[in-house]
Amino acid sequence: MIRIIVIAFLLIGGTLFSQENKIEEIIIKGAKKTKIYELKKLLTSKKGKALDSVLLSDDIARLKRLPAISHAYYQVYHSHENKYNVFVNVEENFTIIPEVNFWTTTNKKLAYKVGISDYNFLGRNIAFGGFYQYNGFNSYGINFRAPSLFSRKWGIAFHHQNWISEEPLYFGNQTANYRYQNISYETLALYQINNKHQLQFGINFFKEKYDYLSGDVANNVPQTLDENKKLLKLIYTFDNLDYYYQYISGFKSQFYGQYVTSENEYQDDFLIFWNDFFYYKRLGDKGNWANRLRVGLSSNANTPFAPFALDNNVNLRGVGILVDRGTGSIVWNTEYRHTLYEKKWFILQGNVFTDFGTWRNPGGNFSDFVDSDNVRIYSGVGLRFINKKIFNAVFRIDYGYGLTKGASRGFVFGIGQYF
Repeated sequence: MIRIIVIAFLLIGGTLFSQENKIEEIIIKGAKKTKIYELKKLLTSKKGKALDSVLLSDDIARLKRLPAISHAYYQVYHSHENKYNVFVNVEENFTIIPEVNFWTTTNKKLAYKVGISDYNFLGRNIAFGGFYQYNGFNSYGINFRAPSLFSRKWGIAFHHQNWISEEPLYFGNQTANYRYQNISYETLALYQINNKHQLQFGINFFKEKYDYLSGDVANNVPQTLDENKKLLKLIYTFDNLDYYYQYISGFKSQFYGQYVTSENEYQDDFLIFWNDFFYYKRLGDKGNWANRLRVGLSSNANTPFAPFALDNNVNLRGVGILVDRGTGSIVWNTEYRHTLYEKKWFILQGNVFTDFGTWRNPGGNFSDFVDSDNVRIYSGVGLRFINKKIFNAVFRIDYGYGLTKGASRGFVFGIGQYF
């Protein structure tokens, strides 16, 4: 107890009189796969700098946000004179994650997706992986993301995918299915302003192709579209979340802005942006209240190719797959998560949730957001099977039941928390 009081006094004194107490050395313990120099590169606290408890706490919070780290904490020991050794203790995640998913397509065919990703590739906090998907068509993707490749602040990301799927498009009261293909190449610069603020910006060159398969379309709607496009992307993130294994607390905001150039009479250039606001709060020893509010708008063209989708796996659990599209979206997901059982590495978590959503119709008005025909409310329960030693090793199952007129119901499966 006396030792804890002394350490606390020294840290407080180091904050008030930073010129007196210095860091003699930072020693990182517990890292096996992760390179020590990569972890030290991310720390604001450095050898020879003032001993500052606020900076050390911020550094620990940043380490716990890494896919490679499941938990971290620090200890301070006196070395000599006004010098102190800082021990940073980390617990690593297993980060080579396979992906296997099965589902039924719009035409009742069995589809699957398999892939593998390493979120700590070469021990350098690099995410590298890919996938193959079959849903009646062959798709694949390759992803590379290195947030601190060049320095503590600068990194880069590359993404390539060839995606093909059968998509329903909505033309008033008519619906038609199209074969949709998207071949894209994306490069992003990653900039870490500080431990809480990050920027991503870059360009995506992609080709979209639509081929009519079945259904009802008007005479003035093309049965084939083939278009080369460019997309400018900006993402700004404020992240003040704190993690303690499966529990999260704090606030996070993520802004996405995209400008897409297109040259045909059905798809003009358009702007799209949305912001996700996250709020998490610990409730007692085993409870976690989680919230996500998404607000988004795009150019308001009256087109079946509207960008915001109403979908099971994106916003409302139980609504179905690609039920509708819009040029604006407001969605609030809220749920209470409770740890039902925890033993060593395994956690069983239950949750109750409610998902609220409303959309602006293509070419519509802001009044669409309060139109009862566009408002959807779903509620339900779910289970989470969690391995606390493997990054994002959360298998989830939810059952959502629609509370609004004519609503559907159904199960939603996935990997990772819903948000």
